[in-house]
Amino acid sequence: MSQNNLNTSAPNTWCPGCGNFAILNGIKKVLNELSEEVCPLEKFVLVSGIGCHGKIVDYVNVNSFYSIHGRSVPVAEGIKMANSGLKVICFAGDGDAYGEGLEHLIFAAKRNVDITVIIHNNRLYSLTAFQYSPTSPLGFKGRSTPNGTIEPPLNPLELMLASQATYLARGSSLKLDLLMRLFREAIMHKGFALVDVLQVCVTFNNLYEYYSKHVYELENHDPGNFQAAFNAIREWDYNSDARIPLGVFYQKEAPTFEDKMMSFPADIESKDSKIKEFLSKRM
Repeated sequence: MSQNNLNTSAPNTWCPGCGNFAILNGIKKVLNELSEEVCPLEKFVLVSGIGCHGKIVDYVNVNSFYSIHGRSVPVAEGIKMANSGLKVICFAGDGDAYGEGLEHLIFAAKRNVDITVIIHNNRLYSLTAFQYSPTSPLGFKGRSTPNGTIEPPLNPLELMLASQATYLARGSSLKLDLLMRLFREAIMHKGFALVDVLQVCVTFNNLYEYYSKHVYELENHDPGNFQAAFNAIREWDYNSDARIPLGVFYQKEAPTFEDKMMSFPADIESKDSKIKEFLSKRM
């Protein structure tokens, strides 16, 4: 199967040079590979939220669902719970997921729902033309903060690690090969997986030069070590001039929410029979 099989007739409306193109090209290649090696394309479902990223589901010819702002994660959870045989990939922006949708993200990680969440993190609200987002740096000057923000940025990967996510990674629209590897690993990981992509908005927040000078790929890092993951995630706090590590920060195996739900009826039946036995002896 060639990548052309996933093209659609929808006209692309992203700005030339947008980091979303790297995510789009990367996910199409990965889906093609997985459709040949793992499962057919009919088993994949894409979910998107509101923001520039949301159009990605128009540009990939597989089953998809548009959700409302901040609600792409619970929609993805619902699809997975309804049909556990599907591979559900959720796309969201930094404002979409780390702002209004943050509580959904935390609980999806806590439950270890078997979905993949890919964050288009351009560190501002672009679709609504230049407002600061939860990951914008301190002092960011946009339309809603002409004098600069007065609050520090959120470190979402640190929060996700504390929320018990079982796969956490960071990629960049500058490094497509690494991004594709992370996408593939995240999709194949059994449990909640999140890939935070430093996706550049060339129109309102062009950070290509900044990222090219600061990003590097993790080496000799043990993703099974919680403390090592914490230290690597904290190396860059979204507000400093420090080096920015890319790669897999944390990965572990744990029972998924779906697995626990599947065993729940049997547990109830067993407990119910014991209760009936106890009551029969009392009567």
